[in-house]
This record gives sequence, C-alpha cells and structure tokens, in this order.
Amino acid sequence: MSGVASGGSLTIGGDIEVHRLGFGAMRIVGPGVWGPPQDRDTMLELLRRVIALGVNLIDTADSYGPHFSEQLVHDALYPYPDGLLVATKGGLTRSGPGQWARNGRPEHLREACERSLRDLRVERIDLYQLHAPDPDVPYEESVGALAEMQGDGLIRHIGLSNVTVDELEEARSIVEVVTVQNRFNLTDRRSVEVLNVCERDGLGFLPWFPLAAGELARPGGPVAEIARAHDATTGQVALAWLLARSPVMLPIPGTGSLAHLEENVDAAELVLDDPELQQLDEAA
Repeated sequence: MSGVASGGSLTIGGDIEVHRLGFGAMRIVGPGVWGPPQDRDTMLELLRRVIALGVNLIDTADSYGPHFSEQLVHDALYPYPDGLLVATKGGLTRSGPGQWARNGRPEHLREACERSLRDLRVERIDLYQLHAPDPDVPYEESVGALAEMQGDGLIRHIGLSNVTVDELEEARSIVEVVTVQNRFNLTDRRSVEVLNVCERDGLGFLPWFPLAAGELARPGGPVAEIARAHDATTGQVALAWLLARSPVMLPIPGTGSLAHLEENVDAAELVLDDPELQQLDEAA
C-alpha cells in the first residue's frame, strides 16, 4: 500500500470504513477560526486535493467560521464522492475570533444540526459529534437530544468530543456512541484512559491537535532525532506515533497549506521501529 492507505483503515459504527488518517477542517477559515478564509479559491483547491490524496474522512463543525468551514466543504466537494465521510459537530457557539462558548441545550443542538444539514446539503449527517459537555446543562439532556435527532433520521452515528471516561459511559448508557474526539498527542496524553476504553470497545478515537510535540521536537530531542533518521519532519513522526499507538486511533490533522497537507498524508507511510516507539512512549 502507498499513500494514506498505508495507515490502515477503521470501520466506524459497523458500516463506514475510512482510512486512519483524516482531515480536520478547522484551519480553512479566517484567522482565529473566524470569518471566511483569506483565499477562498486556495481552500477549495485544498479540499479537493484532500480527496485526490485518498483521504475519506473530513471533520468539521458548525462553530468553525462559524459555518464557513461546512460551507466550503460543500462548495468544494458537492456532490460528495462515494465513500467520503463528512463528520461535523455542534455544541459550541462563537462571539468573535478565538472566542468559544459551550451550549448543550437540546433546542440549540437541534437548531445547530439542522443548520449543518442545510450548509452541507445532506439529508442525514453520517457522524454528528457533541463538541463539548456544557456545565450548565445536564449531560444526559444534551446526549438525549442527539439520540432524539438520530431517531428522527437526522443523524446516522453519534460521537462525543472533549469527554472524560465517566461522561463517555454516561452517554453510552443513553445512546450508542461510535467515536470520541479528545486532545491527544506526544506531549498531552491526559485522555489515555478514554483511549483505553475506546480501544477495548472498538470505538474510533480522533485525537485533535495531533501534531504537537513540544520540547520533544527541539534539536537533539527524541522526535527531532527520529525525524532526522527517517528524513521526515517532526510532525510526521508525531502522526506516525499516533497511528502506531492504537488500532482505533484516527488522527485528523488540519492545515490551510497544500504543502503541509501533502506532508501530513505522507506520514501514513512512515513506519517507526519498536525501539523508536518505546523511546517516544517513554519521552513524555
């Protein structure tokens, strides 16, 4: 295998098979994840290149822009190619660049989902994720709203984001959950217990901020040295480590750069040996 297929595949929800390296569509909008992109044509070209490279999972959210990311995905790719999973999220609201507020009220989630359906121009969202628990709303009410929308045919599969093990288990007592999207990378492994549950039960785990390597990537550091040995970048080593870390791992690196996109996809072909993986496992 070559290209993105080298990273293997994962079946989500028992019926959607995707390559284990997706694309996160947060960075295709304006600065601060706010407003339209500065170069719309380049972002449309980038999204089409994502598909040409074999990536078949795009992760977006109504809060990216807000709305501009979903609209760009539609404008670049509709009608969507067979086998493409466009996943989106609801539950965050925006008041300006870099500003994020949680809103898990059932009425808001339904409104957000219905807006996403219109922006993506689909009748059903194949993977809809609750972006984050809202401390002002009982979690079972937020999850219950997604379950209700699933029953109404608006959602095919349900995912969660930014959750603890307890929140994951609470949600699973209400509805079937097929994916979790939490922050996880070489330098931030606080969600390892959530990852362990996902691996045990076959849930997809989508690590956000996957390229972070921090001090490990400094000159002479373990990530930099492994990258040098493979003629790779530190970001590619970070992605290769994630792919090797668990069979349910599905990184979704995002970028607004065509060159960086190609670099990320090439990471699927990077194979680290056992001593290198052990070194990275022990480095944090």
